Order: sequence, then structure tokens, then C-alpha cells
Amino acid sequence: MAISQAMCTSFKVEILSSYHNFNTTNPAHTANTQDVFKIALYTSSATLDSTTTVYSTTNEVVGTGYTAGGNTLTISQVPVSSGTPTTTAYLNFSNTSWTTATITARGALIYNSSQGNRAVAVLDFGSDKTSTAGTFQINFPTAGTGSSIIQIA
Repeated sequence: MAISQAMCTSFKVEILSSYHNFNTTNPAHTANTQDVFKIALYTSSATLDSTTTVYSTTNEVVGTGYTAGGNTLTISQVPVSSGTPTTTAYLNFSNTSWTTATITARGALIYNSSQGNRAVAVLDFGSDKTSTAGTFQINFPTAGTGSSIIQIA
């Protein structure tokens, strides 16, 4: 079992089919309602990689201060493009945390809870990260070409 950081292949197909709405103004959607994206934490026993298609509770973290399904993410940078030349599209999320948490996590799954819990991306922390009656925080990188957590080049 392993966690391998990747943008999920199913997500790549689904963005071409207009399943995911990261913005409140989207001509492909008549409702123009931004989807809800969440992040769930997983133990080192989880198998998560580019083939992950949906959120699952299998090997999800269990502990004080953590609720199954994880946290709702806030999009801090709506989809834009930049670079020289302008060839990369990206978006980013605000940092998220679990307070007074006693948990150990090896990775995470970003998923779209508005669209059948479809998987977006797997995050690999590189090793187990632990919080004991404290704050477990995920710091997303600065939004930009080459650093955003979700980008298509």
C-alpha cells in the first residue's frame, strides 16, 4: 500500500466533460454555482494514486478532532493562466487545519463533494505527520505557475 502524489486521471477526463466547477461564473454551467471541494486525510495503510477515482473512508484517519470526510476547502485563487509564454492554467486553495486534533496522516485526497465525491488530486506528505491535542495544518503552496496545487501546463 502506498500514497503517490498525483492529479487523478479521472479528474483530467472529467474536467474535459465539465464535471468540476471551480468558479462562480462558468458559462458551461447554467447554475453558476461553485462546487464544494474537500480534503480528507489518510493513514500510511491507504492506497491512493493517479488511479483513485472517488473519496473513500478506507484507511481514512480516525482520531480526536477529525471528522470523516475531512474539511471543506476554500478556493483562494480561481482558475487563471500565466507564465512566459502564458501556457499554464492554475488554481489554489487556502490553508486548512484541524484544531485540538490527535491524528497521524501520511497523505490526503482532494475531492469534489458536489459531484459524487469525485477525486481531484492525491497529496503525499512524504512521511507520517502527527498532531497530539494540537493543530494539524495543511499549508498549500503560493498560487502561481509551477507552484499551485492544481495546474495544467
